Amino acid sequence: MSPQDAPQAPALARAAIDRAADERREAGLLQRLRDDPASRVLAVHGDRTPVRDGRLVFATPSEVTAAAHWALLGRTGDGTAVLLAATGAGDDPPTRAEEWASLRAVGAQLDAEEAGLLVEAVALARWLVDAPFCPFCGTRLEDRAAGWSRSCPSCGREHFPRTDPAVIVVIADADDERLLLGRNALWGDRVLYSAFAGFVEAGESAESALVREVAEEAGVRVTDLRYRGSQAWPYPRSLMLGFTAVAADVAAARADGEEIVDVRWFTRAELRNALAGAGDIELPGPASIAHALIRDWVGTERS
Repeated sequence: MSPQDAPQAPALARAAIDRAADERREAGLLQRLRDDPASRVLAVHGDRTPVRDGRLVFATPSEVTAAAHWALLGRTGDGTAVLLAATGAGDDPPTRAEEWASLRAVGAQLDAEEAGLLVEAVALARWLVDAPFCPFCGTRLEDRAAGWSRSCPSCGREHFPRTDPAVIVVIADADDERLLLGRNALWGDRVLYSAFAGFVEAGESAESALVREVAEEAGVRVTDLRYRGSQAWPYPRSLMLGFTAVAADVAAARADGEEIVDVRWFTRAELRNALAGAGDIELPGPASIAHALIRDWVGTERS
């Protein structure tokens, strides 16, 4: 493999910010940072954030005009505090902005620091917006740890943002000349093909989940599992664990007809065209780990 063909980190796995976890327990920290005009605020409305010319647009705390959920995201290289101000998609945006864009749309375009900030912000925002009550007794929770935990004043339980592990895999044939991808029923009429993915079940390893999911969705028994990297994907709260694998029997590939409506073997030339926006199919967007897995396989052509 040549240096230019070496696997690259998935777009949302390039975090380059100090999350300042050691500061979170400091009493009054969040209010003190909200009162500091030097603090920067990343507004999140649903999964969208203000952007301009392919960069994130930060606000000052005084520019947050809507009732929002607040948290400390971390500190930049020069020590500046970056705060989150989040509202749900059905509520008023936290700030005024000319252009808002989703994590899916702009995540791959951002530099490492901004990409890391945005995926962290969207993931934390979803929990803050969607989980205000104690799941055990129904009492409204109180924020703790600068937005990173919540405590129930009634039963005393402490709650944290939830992350669900999921596996995602691209499957090559034994000669490493073709890649198996599938088309999901949820994508409707779009001719979009992607890697196979599924959640890790209770008491299951990532490797076992991968073997099970591929057998269920594509009818294929896989070998030579290789871990390639991970990426947060807050839709709604996943940690995607990326793998490559080899199909033991190419002819066994078939769609389950429910979740997966079609499976297809692709050559590097076909996928190279699709990555360039040509050809007869779509591939996952560049912010996804599926895109990174496909791109990296295409770039490992043998000489």
